Amino acid sequence: MATSRFSKVDEYGFERPDNFNYETYEEFMSEYLKVLAKRAKKWADIIGEGRSVRRNLTVKRYVRKGIPGVHRCSVWLSVSGAEELKNKSPNLYQQLLNDQHDPQVAENIRIDLPRTFPDNIFFNNTDLHQRQLYNILLAFAHQNQEVGYCQGLNYIAGLLLLVTKNEENAFWLLKVLIENILPEYYTPTMKGLLIDIDVLVELVKLKMPDVFQHVENLGLPWPVITTKWFICLFAEVLPTETTLRIWDCLFYEGSKIVFRVALTLIKRNKQNLLACQDFTDLAECFKEITKDSIVVKCHEFMEVCKKFIDQYNTNLIEKCFIFRAYSKFLDHCPIVQY
Repeated sequence: MATSRFSKVDEYGFERPDNFNYETYEEFMSEYLKVLAKRAKKWADIIGEGRSVRRNLTVKRYVRKGIPGVHRCSVWLSVSGAEELKNKSPNLYQQLLNDQHDPQVAENIRIDLPRTFPDNIFFNNTDLHQRQLYNILLAFAHQNQEVGYCQGLNYIAGLLLLVTKNEENAFWLLKVLIENILPEYYTPTMKGLLIDIDVLVELVKLKMPDVFQHVENLGLPWPVITTKWFICLFAEVLPTETTLRIWDCLFYEGSKIVFRVALTLIKRNKQNLLACQDFTDLAECFKEITKDSIVVKCHEFMEVCKKFIDQYNTNLIEKCFIFRAYSKFLDHCPIVQY
């Protein structure tokens, strides 16, 4: 077998699996490196020296085409509103770390630290990243006591830390993500998450009714399939750079990108899903669709996501978001007694 010029560890410290397709990856990277160079020049032109990025149609288009790694932290902070929040409360993060802490919350975080990205050299070869991750999660849990700490946050905060290389910036991005972009995903009831899974099911039912009915007939609950996709935002599900391309859009456009990715994965693997004969085969097939060969090719994959959604009624996801908002409205309405 030919030797790959690419390391077994990616740029974010994740060890590639033994069955990693280096041939496909090398073919992709030979073109993607050119794309990255072109994108980096365009981003440098609009960012300039120390300037914040303003939300506009040009920036939105650039975000969809990918943010170079060197600019990700600053762009995410700017377009998500996290930078503005940080500037309003510049001492908050350190104050949260200096305050007294709930010992049970602290212990729950410590328990999960060794479980976070066990295949990442930064989290396993030194104590630095685990200490920083602990600080981020502890500070967030105490400033948002409704959410506190729950499993899943460690993966999101951990990846934010690897990208930003700064625990305070990771904290502010986590805050915006959990409180503004994905409200009620990580509360004890997970109402927001469950409603969004219902939204995805409705989208599948509308546009892939045969897949919807097949899953229903075999009795596989949709939350079993999709909870990890939503709760980890495809971290630990898709290749790292593909996940980060999704997060580029997530910080600018919100959670609709999660639906676009989920629908694309299902659509591309429709025939394989329909060929499953029982519950077990179907569950395994849903695991395998996240290893679709195109997911390694992050640029192509994101283009496919956009084209796939463009084939639908352009207002389809927006209509389903109305369903989401209506569901939340009903959930908060008092029960009327007649």
